[in-house]
Amino acid sequence: MTVTDKRPVPAAAPPKTKSPFKYRLSGWDLKYSPYLYISPFFLLFALVGLFPLVYTFFVSMYDWHLLKGQGEFVGLNNFTEVLQDRFFWNSLGNTMSIFLLSAIPQLIAALFIAAVLDQNLRAKTFWRMSVLLPYIVTPVAVAMIFTNMFGEDQGLINNLLGNFGIDPIMWRTDTLPSHIAIATMVNWRWTGYNALILLAAMQAVPRDIYESAAIDGAGAFRRFFSITLPSIRPTMIFVIITSTIGGLQIFAEPRLFDPTDAGGASASSRPPCSICGRWASSGRTSARPPPLPGCCSC
Repeated sequence: MTVTDKRPVPAAAPPKTKSPFKYRLSGWDLKYSPYLYISPFFLLFALVGLFPLVYTFFVSMYDWHLLKGQGEFVGLNNFTEVLQDRFFWNSLGNTMSIFLLSAIPQLIAALFIAAVLDQNLRAKTFWRMSVLLPYIVTPVAVAMIFTNMFGEDQGLINNLLGNFGIDPIMWRTDTLPSHIAIATMVNWRWTGYNALILLAAMQAVPRDIYESAAIDGAGAFRRFFSITLPSIRPTMIFVIITSTIGGLQIFAEPRLFDPTDAGGASASSRPPCSICGRWASSGRTSARPPPLPGCCSC
């Protein structure tokens, strides 16, 4: 007797049908819409950021005349000449000094103010609005106020020091005092702004964590350093980055602090941007350097 093994015949695959257009459109939406959403930023950045940067580099490769316009191709000679200029290195050192004197105390003060405002205070809204008031004051008004305060002859600071028998400080002539005066101006204007950003991050920390730590016996300082600071680390990094960018781009405060001498005797407080005016004032700009990092007003 013979047994025949008949294998089942596989069923024929159903014919492929085209998916409706709405399903394909939905797939395209999931695949390409994120790029469409972020495209305005990149288009705007290419228009007002990338193109000016590339074009500026192109312009810096040529000799330029104020009246005749573009001259002959000089390559990197403009960069070489500015690197050999003593005013450039002096201005770069001034910028770093003012940046360190302003950014570090500013962040520490902003963190302290944010921690105070995070407590249960009366009239919270009033105090939070008060710390933001210096930020909305125009730089010109701030410069006028601090110029009078740090005046060498009749300034408020020197008058107060004179009451204690301390000799007047040359706030506009000496290098370090001028840097301290400008850094004070910057700190007064930007500390409250950074404090509110840090306060918003502190408000997002769950209160249950603080209550559990308090029950375990952790004091206020322990809760601040063990809970608050680690929780707001991303915001701290953001504030540090923005403060660094703003500090290295500083121009208005030093320029307005002593407009008669472009930042003090021997340019003791002149930022890199200020030297562009000196180069541009010459009748021929072949010696003019290319725009410097952070030189947004040149």
